[in-house]
Amino acid sequence: MSTNLIKILLVDDHKMIREGIKSFLEESNEYNVVLEAENGIEALEKYDPSQVDLVITDILMPEMNGIEFTGELVKKNTEVKVIALTMLNENHHIKQMLKAGVSGYLLKNCSEDELFKSIETVMSGNKFYSEEVTDIIMNDLSGDKKPKQRLSLEIPLTSRELEVLHLICKEYSNKEISDELFIGMRTVDAHKRNLLEKTGCKNVAGLVVYALERDLFDDL
Repeated sequence: MSTNLIKILLVDDHKMIREGIKSFLEESNEYNVVLEAENGIEALEKYDPSQVDLVITDILMPEMNGIEFTGELVKKNTEVKVIALTMLNENHHIKQMLKAGVSGYLLKNCSEDELFKSIETVMSGNKFYSEEVTDIIMNDLSGDKKPKQRLSLEIPLTSRELEVLHLICKEYSNKEISDELFIGMRTVDAHKRNLLEKTGCKNVAGLVVYALERDLFDDL
C-alpha cells in the first residue's frame, strides 16, 4: 500500500457503518483508514498526529459525542482536520460542530463523490460544507438578528462592513443592501470584495460560515 495515501481515523459507534465507509474509501486507492473508534474517548486515546492526516467522525455516540470529541481534539492539535459525517441536519448540531472546530460537515446520505470532494477540499486547507448544510445555515441566519456590539475578530471589520455582512447573512440582495443602508450598488460591491479579502472567504456561503463560526450575531 502506498505511503502517500491519506491516513484516516474513522469514528462511528456502528461497526457496519464504519466498515462500509472504510470499504469505499479504500477502494479509491487514495485513502487508508488506519484507525477506528466507536466513541470520542476511544478516538482521543488512539489519535496520533504522526499517524493520522484526517479524522472523520459521527456526532451521536456513547460516552463522548462528536461535538465534545472535536472540541477536545482541536485543543490538543489546532491543525487537526476533522470532517463530520452524520445523519444530523439540525441547525444547532451544525453550529455546535462548527464552533468546536470542524473542517467539514456533510450528511451520511451524501454521494461517494461528495465525500471524496470534501476530503480533497479539507486536505487542501479549505472548509467544506455540503449544499444542504449550507442551506440550513443560510435559512437560520435569514432571521432578524442584530450584530453584537463587542466582537472578537482576527481581522478588524469596519462597522459598515459588519452591517453589510449582517445583511448578507440575512440573504439580502445587493439592491436590498443598497436600499437598507442608503449606499450605492458599487459601494456594496466594494464592501463585499473587502469582506472576502479580509476573511479569506471565496464566496457568500463562506462569509456566512465565517460569521457563524465567530458568533458575530446575537442568538446565533
